[in-house]
Amino acid sequence: MIISRTPFRISFAGGGSDLKSYYSRYGGAVLSTSIDKYTYLSMHPYFAEEKIFLKYSSNEYTDDIESIKHPLIREIFKYFEIKGVDFNSSADIPSGTGLASSSAFAAGLINLCAAYKGKYINKQEIAELACRVEIEFLQEPIGKQDQYACAVGGLNFIEFHTNDHVSIEKIHLSRLIQDQLESNLMMFYLGRTRSAGSVLKEQKANIEESRKIENLHKMVKLAYALKEELIAQKIDSVGEILHTGWMYKKELASGISDSYIDENYELAMKNGALGGKLLGAGGGGFLLFYVPDQKKAAVRNALSHLMEMEFKFENSGTTIIF
Repeated sequence: MIISRTPFRISFAGGGSDLKSYYSRYGGAVLSTSIDKYTYLSMHPYFAEEKIFLKYSSNEYTDDIESIKHPLIREIFKYFEIKGVDFNSSADIPSGTGLASSSAFAAGLINLCAAYKGKYINKQEIAELACRVEIEFLQEPIGKQDQYACAVGGLNFIEFHTNDHVSIEKIHLSRLIQDQLESNLMMFYLGRTRSAGSVLKEQKANIEESRKIENLHKMVKLAYALKEELIAQKIDSVGEILHTGWMYKKELASGISDSYIDENYELAMKNGALGGKLLGAGGGGFLLFYVPDQKKAAVRNALSHLMEMEFKFENSGTTIIF
């Protein structure tokens, strides 16, 4: 049996600039980190050599790769010519929560299939192939940041160049500063999931509008500003940058926020959060806030109707753990 473990991610700034409709003209940049919440994928030979047994949120049993209903499994199994296997999937967090579950699954499955075939693929190559599968093969209207964040792991500044090249710069924090940053970040589940596709499809179309383009330009500048603050080991500006970016992001597409999201966001801000954002494309999932230590109890109490999820940064990316 082979088991892969791939982290989910949280994005701090620059989201949306990883869409090809934007970065192919202007270049894009995001700053994000992987966290210690994972998707686990396992595979071993099935006793019927020509059959494929899949167990995820549904079960599938087939001898024809083309008939596999799960699009990522189908395309990645086709690419690696996988057959005669028993495949299982589990995760710490459900899909549709804004933590890049789809891209974590894609990166983890590529890593798993490569290992099963006895092939070595480095983490950046895994990310590149995950982008090809999701964006080119499946024509998903998504960007490229999640595949790299989940595959490579760590706290990264990721640039998307007009020639399609992606560069990754690791952000190194002292142990004390990282502990403080992790402690000051609070994440709350809104109690509903959403599909990123519809929101991103509208956002992609809206990039043609000059005001939306200007907002994305500003969001990219925030990613660069946050990189410089973190390199200087200054984390006090994280809240303000998150808040400013969230105000810009809400204007990119109608489905990004709604009254329920806005009410909970304002509740946290009134009780001491310095800034925050909705993680992922929008519409649901997790709210992330930067909260000074002395205000955390007040914010936790104000949002007691939401589930809080504690987390730490992680630095491994997608890994074969067995």
